[in-house]
Amino acid sequence: MTSPAPDDPQPAVPYGTPDAPRIAVRGEARLEVDPEIARIGVTVASRGKDRRAALDDLTRRNTTVLDLIKTYGDAVERLETGAFSISPELKDKGRGERVHAYHGRVHITAVLTDFTALGELTTRLADLDLTRVDGPWWALRPDSPAHREARQQAVREAVQRAREYAEALGSTLAALVELADIGAENTPAYPQAPGSRMRSMAYGAAAEESAAAPLDLEPERQHVYAQVNARFTMTPPRL
Repeated sequence: MTSPAPDDPQPAVPYGTPDAPRIAVRGEARLEVDPEIARIGVTVASRGKDRRAALDDLTRRNTTVLDLIKTYGDAVERLETGAFSISPELKDKGRGERVHAYHGRVHITAVLTDFTALGELTTRLADLDLTRVDGPWWALRPDSPAHREARQQAVREAVQRAREYAEALGSTLAALVELADIGAENTPAYPQAPGSRMRSMAYGAAAEESAAAPLDLEPERQHVYAQVNARFTMTPPRL
């Protein structure tokens, strides 16, 4: 059996050594920022004595809603049509399966970046017959700078915390051994604060003929969290 040469790489010591003690800390960041987008859901309904009448009415109402949303131009970042259905309503009484009427429904999702236009649009949509508006749901984009800032702030906080521990021992940080996201180590992510959940509102069609005043919507502040685990080695402390 031969002894390792002085230049050979030495195996890593998981918990440090007296000559190179290791510090393990967690860095956290919590930011509160304005939302970047708002999403609304629009459900258009129709009703007819026969299937064709319900379908024609639904097509007309759907076109009206889409045309109205498109008039807001660049304020609308995305416009998508989701579920669509035409279903019969059977009579409660009588023998056999007799159709009383047909009901149509189509769901539309719109994402807006102009929150001033959002209040006006939701009011105008809610003023349409047989039209339901849900939302708004406020959010940040996945690539929002707020996420990057939170991660960087968490790293800076981890370094500062480790430095304070080392200074308490009369030592200084020597090297970074490991830096990891909390999720990368299969540990539970920081729970989302209840105040950052999306809220929802629903509006029915207005009965009055005059145009309703635009809704004054206050954007809900978004909470961004970041956590990292960091491990450092430090110089031997003076105990």
